[in-house]
Amino acid sequence: MKALSALIAAAALFGGIQLFHGGSGESVANEAAPSNSYRLVANGDEAVCAVSRGAEISDGLSLLTVAPKCRRLLPGIEQAKFWREQNDGTVAFSANGVDPIVTFAAADGNGYESYAPALPLLSLAAIGDSKSGD
Repeated sequence: MKALSALIAAAALFGGIQLFHGGSGESVANEAAPSNSYRLVANGDEAVCAVSRGAEISDGLSLLTVAPKCRRLLPGIEQAKFWREQNDGTVAFSANGVDPIVTFAAADGNGYESYAPALPLLSLAAIGDSKSGD
């Protein structure tokens, strides 16, 4: 009877550990949180500035802070106040939450590359990402 009680206790302990770890063998606490700070680069490191994704306002729409010097990369981008992430993975920066100033598509790795407007070509990479150069 003691062996059965010990077996049940061990099974409960193992189940609790698996529940805490999500069954993956890794701790949920050890998962990396997505970055909210990004490095915006124009035309292969000609100019660089910082942008930060803020609090989510609604589904896919977040506040955005664009450094004033980003104007050197794309005039008008410093007016962007919103980050909109679409279901297809594209990201748009806008002043009003609707009309995009610049639109990005997912690039190789964890970054984004602009496709509208066509020029200048902008890349957006999370700070701390090994491809961002930081």
